Amino acid sequence: MNGIYEKYGVKTRINAVGYATALGGSLMSQKVLDAMNEAAQSFVDMAELQAAASSRLAEYSGAEAGIVTSGAAGALTLGSAACLTGLDARKMDRLPDTEGIPNEIIMHCSHRCSYDHAIRASGAKIRSFGLNDIASKAGGRGIEAWEVEAAISPQTVALAFIASAQNMRDLETVVSATRKHHIPVLVDAAPLLPPAENIKRFIHAGATLVAFSGGKAIRGPQGAGFLVGTRDLITAAVLQQLDMGGCPETWNPPESLIPKSKLKGIPHHGIGRGLKVSKEEIIGLLVALEHFLGIDQAQVLASLEELLVKIEGDLSKIPHVNTKLLPVAVSGIRPLLELHFEEKALGMSAICISRTLKSGNPAIHLNERRIYEGILIVDPAGLRKQDCPAVAKAIRCIVEIAYKKRKQKRKV
Repeated sequence: MNGIYEKYGVKTRINAVGYATALGGSLMSQKVLDAMNEAAQSFVDMAELQAAASSRLAEYSGAEAGIVTSGAAGALTLGSAACLTGLDARKMDRLPDTEGIPNEIIMHCSHRCSYDHAIRASGAKIRSFGLNDIASKAGGRGIEAWEVEAAISPQTVALAFIASAQNMRDLETVVSATRKHHIPVLVDAAPLLPPAENIKRFIHAGATLVAFSGGKAIRGPQGAGFLVGTRDLITAAVLQQLDMGGCPETWNPPESLIPKSKLKGIPHHGIGRGLKVSKEEIIGLLVALEHFLGIDQAQVLASLEELLVKIEGDLSKIPHVNTKLLPVAVSGIRPLLELHFEEKALGMSAICISRTLKSGNPAIHLNERRIYEGILIVDPAGLRKQDCPAVAKAIRCIVEIAYKKRKQKRKV
């Protein structure tokens, strides 16, 4: 328990999961907190603030424009809505009702996941194409240009692409195929920072819109993200996010972000009205992003690996627990430590171990991505140096007790 959380009866937890929304994203620096506090002391025109943010995000990403959003999921909803409506206020006013207008966003079946909700929330209908040969181990073929073009129809408004460290070659194929038909490509790049150069990578590869999280590696406000891309689509997105309840005759938005003369009518509140971001979040995201771009990422990764080496050393002599340190070259983003628990020898599954850790004091969360294989992962992204001894001690205690109980049962 600690400070303000103790006041409300909420237990603080050790985060060895990584950048997890369920645990509050990441920890903001004092510099970001100070900037947000200063931003909270004044009123501003939110369209003007988003225009200022757009200028910085465009500079950082190489895109024409950008806006701060309510996380990467909010960016996907706004980006999808922009692809559905363009600058047409009549279409904006209808969402999520898309009956009678082009409303399909195509996705390769290997990219379908629970974040589909963010796209479908706009009113878009997702239509799958292709075969998931790689995940099913039926073959090694990725996305092919002919199947992208075969999926495009008069109802297609965009192609959605869930980016990973492994599928950038597929993005090149998708961009080449959709460009012929003037179909925008909406990329979900939420978890792909670091490296910092990925902020420019997707736009340079030809993506039309790219969604990023601001509350993970960037260490901005947890609820913040950003969307970058072509100016018209970013304009359409921000129009559906902003408060549009004022008098249209006196409305004078910043031309750099919202060119009033290009609008086909002035829209009312849009489908993104519930996805608004505060002035404090916008400033916090910009300050955090500026800091992130100036960090020596190699040094950060080396520090994270040192934490894992320490934990691995503390666990090295525990019976029936095998450790494996994965360097960045293997993991793809940052070093990770795999803990393989021999369930038969311990009489305790990785599921039970993880459950016990979460209910302990301190409460500790490990990454459960491979839990059904008997493997828990220590992801150091959210670990502080002072957390490491507690993580190793808790695991050692649980395993040793389980092993002793198992031995006693065998004697009986």
